[in-house]
Amino acid sequence: MTKDKGTGKRPAKPFSAEVRERAVRLVQEQQGAHETQSAAIRSIADKIGRSPETLRLWLRQTERYAGHRPGLKTDERERLLALERENRELKRANEILRKASAFFAAAELDRYTK
Repeated sequence: MTKDKGTGKRPAKPFSAEVRERAVRLVQEQQGAHETQSAAIRSIADKIGRSPETLRLWLRQTERYAGHRPGLKTDERERLLALERENRELKRANEILRKASAFFAAAELDRYTK
């Protein structure tokens, strides 16, 4: 039996996109039958065998994709992270070039003063 590190629980098997879509659609349809959205999420999560937090995250992601909630879509977030990584690398390269330029400029000045 394989266990997840530290939690003592087995790692959860990922659900297919169809199951996620159906679960989110069920929550959206059942909101009227429950007092709060959280109650609907808990009810559906129990039925599909996932934690309410997982279902809540799926719902929020669907709302972001539909434009009903502010935030970045998954592909936009990945692109932003890649751009930030590239930006850090370019800043590091510029700093190296700046230091090398100062080093060679100082060496050139020393050559002329001798």
